[in-house]
Amino acid sequence: MMSNSVVHLIDDDDGVRQSLAFLLATAGLAVRVYESGVAFLAALGTLQPGCIVSDVRMPGIDGLELQRRLKTLGVHLPMIIMTGHADVPLAVEAMKAGAVDFIEKPFDDELLLSAIRVALDRYNELGHHETEVVQIQAKLQSLSPRERQVLDGLLAGHPNKTIAYDLKLSPRTVEVHRANVMMKMGADSLSGLVRMAVQAKVLPTG
Repeated sequence: MMSNSVVHLIDDDDGVRQSLAFLLATAGLAVRVYESGVAFLAALGTLQPGCIVSDVRMPGIDGLELQRRLKTLGVHLPMIIMTGHADVPLAVEAMKAGAVDFIEKPFDDELLLSAIRVALDRYNELGHHETEVVQIQAKLQSLSPRERQVLDGLLAGHPNKTIAYDLKLSPRTVEVHRANVMMKMGADSLSGLVRMAVQAKVLPTG
């Protein structure tokens, strides 16, 4: 099991979140809790490797919709679905869509811990490269349209003057946008920025 693996626990019931977080922490597992699927999606930019444990019925985005959106975004962390007895058909649907396991409430603590260990071992086998890619893509989405244009110019190897000419901006304005790009991407150098672009496969094709 990876030492930095995190169990991402998603449930709209505060009592369930607290009791399960306590259980996982007691078992020596790192855990992050989210009150909804929307909250989890909002945190993708800081996503840590590990697995997801999600309730299937939640307001807003339910577990199945969350699963679909993560798949679209290229997030493939192992997912365990928690269901009520009447929701077993939903769990079956989730399994067909790629969930690694489902657990019917109320469940035995050890059953959940065992499922989580299996999920984390599976993730460990696949590596966490994709998690890094998701983080980079989330940072890219935080850029304004103009900042993205400046980034494209930088990745094409253009100096600030050329980017300024192409975008009809002053070199000083390009410098400001460039600084914002570096800050939002968390890059401390142009080479670091290029490495991120290579990982996320967003290098210019021209």
